[in-house]
Amino acid sequence: MNRKSNIVRALIAIVAVVILNFIATKLYSRIDLTQDKRYTLSEASKNTIINSKTPIYIDVFLTGEMPSEFKRLQVETKQLLEEFYEVNNNLIISYINPKDENPDINVLTTEMEKYGMPALRIDVKENGKSTQEVIFPWAVVNHNKKVSKVSLIKTNTTNSIDRINNSVQHLEYAFANAFKEVTTEKSKKIGVLIGNGQLESKYVYDFLSTLENNYHIIPFALDSIETKPIKTLKNLLKLDLILSAKPQKTFTDKQKYALDQFTINGGKSLWLIDAVHAEMDSISKKGKTLALGRDLNLKDMFFQYGLRVNPVLVKDLYATDIILLDNNNTPNKYPWLYNPMVIPQIKHPIVNNISPIKFEFANTIDLVKQGINIKKTPLLQTSLATAIIGPPTIISIEEVNNKKPNPKAFSKQNLTLAALLEGNFTSAFKNRVKPFEYQKHKDSSNISKMIVIADGDVIKNQLDRGKPLALGFDKWTGQNYGNKEFLLNAVNYLLDDNGLINVRNKEVKIPFLDVERIANEKLKWQVLNIIVPLLLLGTFGLIYSLIRKRKYR
Repeated sequence: MNRKSNIVRALIAIVAVVILNFIATKLYSRIDLTQDKRYTLSEASKNTIINSKTPIYIDVFLTGEMPSEFKRLQVETKQLLEEFYEVNNNLIISYINPKDENPDINVLTTEMEKYGMPALRIDVKENGKSTQEVIFPWAVVNHNKKVSKVSLIKTNTTNSIDRINNSVQHLEYAFANAFKEVTTEKSKKIGVLIGNGQLESKYVYDFLSTLENNYHIIPFALDSIETKPIKTLKNLLKLDLILSAKPQKTFTDKQKYALDQFTINGGKSLWLIDAVHAEMDSISKKGKTLALGRDLNLKDMFFQYGLRVNPVLVKDLYATDIILLDNNNTPNKYPWLYNPMVIPQIKHPIVNNISPIKFEFANTIDLVKQGINIKKTPLLQTSLATAIIGPPTIISIEEVNNKKPNPKAFSKQNLTLAALLEGNFTSAFKNRVKPFEYQKHKDSSNISKMIVIADGDVIKNQLDRGKPLALGFDKWTGQNYGNKEFLLNAVNYLLDDNGLINVRNKEVKIPFLDVERIANEKLKWQVLNIIVPLLLLGTFGLIYSLIRKRKYR
C-alpha cells in the first residue's frame, strides 16, 4: 500500500512540475533591480521594433578577446539586445569576430574602413608590458534591405572608464535609433538650400545619405523666389526642416522674407554659418591666407530671433591636430589652435554622451535679449582658454611653431559656438515693408525651433581620391570626432515626434575597479582571497576535530 502511495505521490509531483513549468513560460517576466534601471527599456525604444513582423538581423563585431573594460561593454551590449529581444523575438542576433574572417589585421582594418566602420586601436598595459589591441566596436542592423551602422563607442576621451561609461549610457539610444531607421517609413521632408554658395554635395554626402534613411531629402533653390516669389514660398512651406550648410553668397530680402515666414509658420531650420572667410585649403597651398568678414544679410533676422553670429575667429588651446612635414619629410602632429576640439558641457539630449566635435575657423554666438518668448540654449562652447581675433587678419601655417602660446592671450572662456532656439518667434519683418506681397503673412509663430552653428565646416566630410569619407573622420590623423552624431541628434531633436531623443538623458552608472589601486595592492588582495580562506578552513577543521575527539573520547 505504501509503495503504491509513493508512486502516486511521485506522479503527482512530476505532473505538478510540468504544469508549473508551462505556466512559468506563459507568465514569464523580468524584473530590473538595478538602481538606475539600466535594463528597463523606454517606451520610445520599444516602439521602434514592437510592430515589426519580419526578421531584424543584428551583427555585433565587438566580440573575441579584448581588454577588461571593453568586455564590460560587450556584456552590456549583449544584455541590452536581450531586452530588445524580449520585446520582439524577430530579432536575430549574431556575434561575429572579424579577426576570424581575416587574420591579417592591416587588410581587415582597411576593409572595415571602406564600410564606414574604422577600427579602434587601444593601448593595453598588463603585467608591466604595453601592447596595442585592435577592436571593432560596431554593430550592423539589417531589415528588408535597409542597413544601419551602430557605433558602440561614443567618446574619444583617453580615460577608459569614462569612455566605457559614456558608451554604455548611449547604447539604448544607438540601437533604438538604428531600429527606427530600418523599420520606419519616411514621412518628414528636409529641404537642403542651394543657390547661395552652400557646400557642394560631395562635401555633405555622408551626412545627407545618412539622413535619407529616415527623411526625404529635397534640394531647394531659393533663387527662384526672385521671379516666382509666391510659388517658391508655398513650396518652401511644404518642408518640415531646412538645412543651409555654409552659405557664402548674400541672401536677398525676398529670400530672407521667405525664410522668415517659413519659421513663423512652424518650420524648423538648421544653420551652419561662416561669418569669416578663412579656408584651410588656401593655407595648405600658399602657407597663409587673409581672413575677411562675410556678410550674408542675415544679421537682422537672427537678431530678431535672439542671437548674433559675430564675425570673429576663435583660437582655443584645446584644439585638434593637423599633420605637417618636418625638414626630413617626416609627418608630425601639431595642434592647430584655429580648430577647436569642443566637448559638450551641458546636459541636453542633443549633446549628451557624444564625442568631442571638431570645428574649423569657428565664430562665436551671442544670445541677446531680443526674442523674449524664445528659450535660448547654448549647446556647444569653447574651453576655458580661448582667444578671439577680428578680421582682417593673416593666418599663417608658421603659427604652429609657436609651441608656447601666451596664456594671458587666451583669457576668454565658454564662448558659445552653437545655440538652440525654441519657442514663439516674432517675424523679422514685423512693422516693415515686405519685399513682396503675401496675403497670409504672419507676425508671430506658435512654436518653432532653430539651431545655429557658427561654423560651416562642422558638416563637411573629407574626400579620399574624390570619394566622400565618413563625417567626423580625419584621414590625416586617423581620429574620429562627434560631428556626425551631433548633427544627426540636432535634426532628430528638431523633427522628433516620438520622444526617442529623450532616451539620451538616461544615465547608467557602472561600478569599475580601481586599476591603479589593484596594481599597487595586488599581493595584499591575493593573500586575502587565497591564503586567508585556507587558514580559516584549516582552523575550523582543527577545532572541529578537537571537539569530536573530546566528545567521543
